Amino acid sequence: MIRGGWTITGSWPISTERPGRPRSQDSAALATSVHLICRPRPENAPIGDWADVLRELPIRVADWIERLQGEGIRGADLVFACIGPALEIFSRYRAVETAEGQEVGLPEYLEKVWEVVGRAALQQVLGTSEAQARNGLAGALEEDARLTALFLWTLQSTEVEENGKKKGDDEEAVERVASRGFSLPFDVVRRFAQPMGIDLDTWNSRIIDQKKGVVRLLPVAERSRDLFGEDGAGAAADWIENDPRDGLQMSLFPSMDDAPRPLNRRRGKRAILDGDAELQTINATTLDRVHAAMLLQASGHANALRTLIDAELDRGPDFMRLANALSALYPRGSQEKRLLDAMLLAVPR
Repeated sequence: MIRGGWTITGSWPISTERPGRPRSQDSAALATSVHLICRPRPENAPIGDWADVLRELPIRVADWIERLQGEGIRGADLVFACIGPALEIFSRYRAVETAEGQEVGLPEYLEKVWEVVGRAALQQVLGTSEAQARNGLAGALEEDARLTALFLWTLQSTEVEENGKKKGDDEEAVERVASRGFSLPFDVVRRFAQPMGIDLDTWNSRIIDQKKGVVRLLPVAERSRDLFGEDGAGAAADWIENDPRDGLQMSLFPSMDDAPRPLNRRRGKRAILDGDAELQTINATTLDRVHAAMLLQASGHANALRTLIDAELDRGPDFMRLANALSALYPRGSQEKRLLDAMLLAVPR
């Protein structure tokens, strides 16, 4: 359409899909059809400056996201509906060039569009630091937290009523999907992750599972062995409650740049309890620690959970900030949301 001389002036999601159709089950299929609004581009349209286009893009996308959310549009529908206003900026010119006179192609621009939409989403759900983060910017939550937040934000359905229930669905169905893990098409996840410097392969088998063009967000229950080792949450709770050493937050969850941890007496060789520097491949992230707390909540180890939460509150605000954000993002009725909400009730007021 752009090559044919059209300017795209808007895009609107229109409800044309049947709620509860088989294609929409267990997936992030669009609940609407996104219609592009076009107008003929004037024959004397100027050449656009790439720097000016990039300055205008975040403002246009942010305004459109706010408008769509006010209309009750969420998730994948909102993401794709942002493409029209973004293309308006690009398509009003007969060409867009850099300061060096090199023409910018549409694929390069669309990559910027996905990045801007992703950063706008992160600013809403996690904060400004995460929206600006790339490759571990100081003050931001780690990459796995940003990937999980973007995944859940994109997964949100437009088929949501004010009471939080899906049309044509019920909480049992939501829980049934959540037990297997929520899924998105690989291409959708890649479009967000790649421009923001998130390497999906790094998190494969840790928080996501990639298979046959689909990315699945692993249920928290599937992370127990990775976080606690073969002995599971029960052994971890016993260790937390009876550990004779001081400074739980340093021995259980060291900072990302801390020295190697002392040898752990337990058999687990995973992210949370492993202390053998030769066997340890990763340090616990904020998302790991939130998931560990959720698993302690699920297994009924209240004393260990309170001890862990106290240690995290002493560490800083990131644990609570991420837990509250994920609670708002997980679908109502899902096991993860119930665990998070129950865990948050254990936080001292």
